[in-house]
Amino acid sequence: MAGYVLAIDQGTTSSRAILFDPDYRIVALDQQEFEQHFPNSGWVEHEPEDIWNTTLATCRGAMAKAGAEAKDIAAIGITNQRETTIVWDRETGKAIHRAIVWQDRRTADICAGLKRAGGEEGVSAKTGLLLDPYFSGTKIAWILDNVDGAREAAEAGRLAFGTVDSFLLWRLTGGAVHATDATNASRTLLYDIHEGRWSEELLDLIRVPASVLPEVRDSAADFGETQADIFGAPIRIAGIAGDQQAATVGQACFRPGMMKSTYGTGCFALLNTGTSAVRSTNRLLTTIAYQLDGKPTYALEGSIFVAGAAVQWLRDGLGIIGDAAESGALADAADANQDVYMVPAFVGLGAPYWDADCRGAIHGLTRATGPRELARAALESVCYQTRDLLEAMQGDWEGAGETVLRVDGGMVASDWTMQRLADLLNAAVDRPQVMETTALGAAWLAGMQAGFYPGADEFATSWALERRFSPAMDEAERERKYAGWKDAVGRTLTAR
Repeated sequence: MAGYVLAIDQGTTSSRAILFDPDYRIVALDQQEFEQHFPNSGWVEHEPEDIWNTTLATCRGAMAKAGAEAKDIAAIGITNQRETTIVWDRETGKAIHRAIVWQDRRTADICAGLKRAGGEEGVSAKTGLLLDPYFSGTKIAWILDNVDGAREAAEAGRLAFGTVDSFLLWRLTGGAVHATDATNASRTLLYDIHEGRWSEELLDLIRVPASVLPEVRDSAADFGETQADIFGAPIRIAGIAGDQQAATVGQACFRPGMMKSTYGTGCFALLNTGTSAVRSTNRLLTTIAYQLDGKPTYALEGSIFVAGAAVQWLRDGLGIIGDAAESGALADAADANQDVYMVPAFVGLGAPYWDADCRGAIHGLTRATGPRELARAALESVCYQTRDLLEAMQGDWEGAGETVLRVDGGMVASDWTMQRLADLLNAAVDRPQVMETTALGAAWLAGMQAGFYPGADEFATSWALERRFSPAMDEAERERKYAGWKDAVGRTLTAR
């Protein structure tokens, strides 16, 4: 009898593999970072072979740590950095260009041109998204237009497009399966989330041939099996979800009104809106949270491009900390009389501003400002941006109401940051016992499909609280600080 589910968690800066047992406990984990490429200002790329090789190595590493063989694994679930775009040759399986990462802004001019032509309303009505370089569609078009012979090869059916999940699935199955799930499809600018199909109108608008597209399946579905030589015997692949949707599942946010926020490289907040695809009037996204048995569950999403990346900048760019874990203690020691605001628009601002050309700024610097104040400003910027999202969600949907925020991701290990988040939101923040919620969501989808795990209701009862952070900041202080943030953002947006 199989005793584990293997979750592949392919992220922006690293690939990870985690084995979960029948009680959702982590048995083994393996992780490898890989190189980031920044060929031009605002451009971010990955080598697809780095993604593949680190994924393989971590899967084998986790299996070795647990002493597990292929026969011991009931199924594989895949979760992935979303929107990152890969185009490969169907014959060789080799990518024709580096992966263009979700953070990449090179297609800003394409998006601006489509907006000027009046295209955004139609795109938003069908996809729930905005015309922004963040999403996959214009990235595909850029690759086809900038790699010699690519558009002709695509039109002839020789090329395949996929987000990272689809690329890994192709490789794992030896090219037998070219598919994705509804959550990843919903992030491409090409998928009609209401009709549940690729949109011919959007394909024509963005100039992407239908021949490159993967088949769209449920988040828990039969995605084939791995080639026998990869892990020694075939393993069933039974679940796929984009990382933020997988975290929503892993946090058991199955009821409308439940909300989760993941703090990794960026920050992504999703609010479950059930069977209603709520149209935002505050420049949030309407997206598919998960799809089971052919039925999509929708969510409002706010995307922040820079969260943990701001702390990485403190470490790697400024050198004022040696490890990300030091940031909380440094912030705690900051001068309370200094109001320093960091607007971390390193690659533009996401929701609810959506300004691809905006760049970062620090406001309120004095001669007395030092590393402690900069650390506090970096961590608080994540809290302020989360409040921006929460207020927008409450404005869009009456079901939002007063909410408890379930959090996950690397930054939530910082007690200081989570307390400041609760203070600035004026809302409770719940940190779960199982912190690997993204991988857990992928594992549950695959395990449920394979009959290894129970259904959603029983899975939800397994969610356990590690600590609740309750707001303790004086209301006047909270509002004063947030007003300062809004002023800093306004100044940054107009400083061109």
